[in-house]
Amino acid sequence: MKGACGGVLQDGKTKQEGQLWGSMRRTAVILGSGLLLFVAFWNSVTWHLQKFWGASGCFWQTQWEKLLSTFEGKEWLLYVIGATQVPNLLFWSFNVLLLVVDTTGKPSFISRYRIQIGKNEPVDPVKLRQALRAVLFNQFVISLPIVIALYPFLKWWGDPCRRELPTFHWFLLELVIFTLVEEVMFYYSHRLFHHPALYKKIHKKHHEWTAPVGVVSLYAHPVEHLVSNMLPPVLGPLVMGSHLSSITIWFSLALITTTISHCGYHLPFLPSPEFHDYHHLKFTQCYGVLGVLDHLHGTDTLFKQTKAYERHVLLLGLTPLSESIPDSPKMK
Repeated sequence: MKGACGGVLQDGKTKQEGQLWGSMRRTAVILGSGLLLFVAFWNSVTWHLQKFWGASGCFWQTQWEKLLSTFEGKEWLLYVIGATQVPNLLFWSFNVLLLVVDTTGKPSFISRYRIQIGKNEPVDPVKLRQALRAVLFNQFVISLPIVIALYPFLKWWGDPCRRELPTFHWFLLELVIFTLVEEVMFYYSHRLFHHPALYKKIHKKHHEWTAPVGVVSLYAHPVEHLVSNMLPPVLGPLVMGSHLSSITIWFSLALITTTISHCGYHLPFLPSPEFHDYHHLKFTQCYGVLGVLDHLHGTDTLFKQTKAYERHVLLLGLTPLSESIPDSPKMK
């Protein structure tokens, strides 16, 4: 009997090891194939983009040098404006437009693109005011001092306000690294905050919105905002010693992207928010940004069995995906 149990345990261990190695081989094949395709198309694609960049490069370099002359001796102020106020302005400009729809339901045609139909129509004003206060606190009491505190380190590492703008190829490389760093750090920090010991005290605040709206992207406990919202996008530029132009574009993209993922609308020609919207709906799926680590860790298996997964594509027409790919009829 003992030998039989030992044999069963040994077979189970061998099976698990086989599954692990199989998973690693599949991952290696996927990453290797992706790398080969990336290398194959890199020169072709970037040649055309570099041609466009080169044609306008002198213009942007001239504008940058004018800014440096204007802020001569006060480069730190230029850094603060570029790294905090420009991204914040874009964030609030986009969110004000979304809030108009969320609070008034107008223009009505946008409501057709709502993911969770019937939710936040209109949004609860008391709950919204609470969220707005928390978002402003996170932006100006936590984010602003942190970004300002980074300036001495960035200046020592490479000076974000150096005179020469980065080349197009270097900026593309930075963007890839920023994205990968954010994906890894956000996935694991986010999943950590779902641990029972941390969820109730910290992350539950963000999940008060099971049907999120755009501005809720920064509605979080201060500890979560620092660890999951700030550290993942900030670490990439810090490691790379990035130029202010790269930092401004990256922070702006990060804020706009997270707003889209929380907005509650699957709008035409914008990235799909279905992935993260499903996370707010179900809590235990879809922890990452890109979904790469969710795929590797199997934390998107339930999502892949839903209509939301079928709708998780770029909408290139005007017909809402909730109409072209409707939910299955509920069993009576």
